[in-house]
Amino acid sequence: MEEELLGSGGSKSKLSQICTRLSQLHQATLDKWTPHSHIRWCSTVALLLLFGLRVVLSQGWYIVTYALGIYHLNLFIAFLTPKIDPAMDFDAEDNSPGLPTKANEEFKPFIRRLPEFKFWYSITKSTLIGLVCTFFDCFNIPVFWPILVMYFITLFCITMKRQIRHMIKYRYLPFTHGKPKYQTNETGEVQNL
Repeated sequence: MEEELLGSGGSKSKLSQICTRLSQLHQATLDKWTPHSHIRWCSTVALLLLFGLRVVLSQGWYIVTYALGIYHLNLFIAFLTPKIDPAMDFDAEDNSPGLPTKANEEFKPFIRRLPEFKFWYSITKSTLIGLVCTFFDCFNIPVFWPILVMYFITLFCITMKRQIRHMIKYRYLPFTHGKPKYQTNETGEVQNL
């Protein structure tokens, strides 16, 4: 009886080793892809186009497409939002936001709630799951798709309007393109480039 228990325990540890090794290989592959953002995003766009082509040619799976769109919108908002919301970061003494407004105040860089790599990874995974779902008829629920499109467009506009207002109110820009760049000279003074 002890041999049977050891035998099943040995197979459990073998299975555990295989799972651990697969997890390590997966992480190593992700680590290799991390610096290649253009290739990653081009492959994800190609995957999204493949998904769209599958939905258009089969004329179905509109609920899957709608759910995927809502999830991607949610990820995009998290990508645009700072990790520490300035609306919640008030000083006790003057009740003003904690972002710097003068040149001599501390600089706080923009840190995203959802980093770029996790944003890409989540979009890629969800698109693959959505593509797999299009091969099962149980997910092809008949629905009048123009209503879903109009609802998604309305939801997108309302959400982005709120996000843009938040960005204007707290004066942050989630993208580095167009931001001023500063460099210190030999005397230690900061110069705008």
